[in-house]
Amino acid sequence: MGEPDGSQQTDTRFSAVESTPTYRLVFESIERAILEGRLRLGDRLPTESELSAQFGVHRSTTREGLRLLEQSGLAERGDGRRLYAAAPRAGDLSTRASRALLLQRVTFDELWALLHAIEPAAAGEAARAIGPDQIAALEANVQATRAAVEAGEILTAWDIEFHALVAEATGNIAWQLAREPAAMLLFPANERMLPKLPGAGHRLVTAHAAILDALKAGSVADAVLWMRRHIEDFRRGWLVAGLDPGATVGEESAADGTQGR
Repeated sequence: MGEPDGSQQTDTRFSAVESTPTYRLVFESIERAILEGRLRLGDRLPTESELSAQFGVHRSTTREGLRLLEQSGLAERGDGRRLYAAAPRAGDLSTRASRALLLQRVTFDELWALLHAIEPAAAGEAARAIGPDQIAALEANVQATRAAVEAGEILTAWDIEFHALVAEATGNIAWQLAREPAAMLLFPANERMLPKLPGAGHRLVTAHAAILDALKAGSVADAVLWMRRHIEDFRRGWLVAGLDPGATVGEESAADGTQGR
């Protein structure tokens, strides 16, 4: 075999090497310290000037890193505007996740399938763990939902709250974080579906009341059964209302003229 001809030139092209911005490295270093427990929740962070000296960077760079840390929920300001290590709030995480789902163009059916798996399981866990205060909150919710149905009002807020309270009653924050992003996108669909279905509001409150009764009785089987029926009824109503379960979330509202309601 002959030697390679060094005079030949390949067509290989390389892209420019991307470097991580310095402020991002500052953010990641502090983030790692919080996640590893070297900075505990509630610990006061060093000042901007102290961090700049430690990292060997300009204060403007440190300032950008701290701003990103605040935006991520890993730091919050206390008295005197000092920054403290913090954990992102569940609502903030859910909002970000919901936006990510929208960007991925998820469909009604994809979100529904997730909640069909999660919500009944959460109801079963709640039946085991629910306490008096949570029962009282759910009772107040069901009463308010029933009044809203009679008044012909939109039920979205009460529906979202009911399911969030059930998840909270599990005593497991992971349930809340797992379900909420999908729920925030899917349950507002009631605003498009219920006006097309006479009696649907009454079916919703009847299901919520049955789930509550199961939780109060500590019946895991009944809680799972009624929640599963409730979620399946939701999809059935979607179809009866003539809405497309394969539509991308956010597009189906424009298709039936209800966007911006």
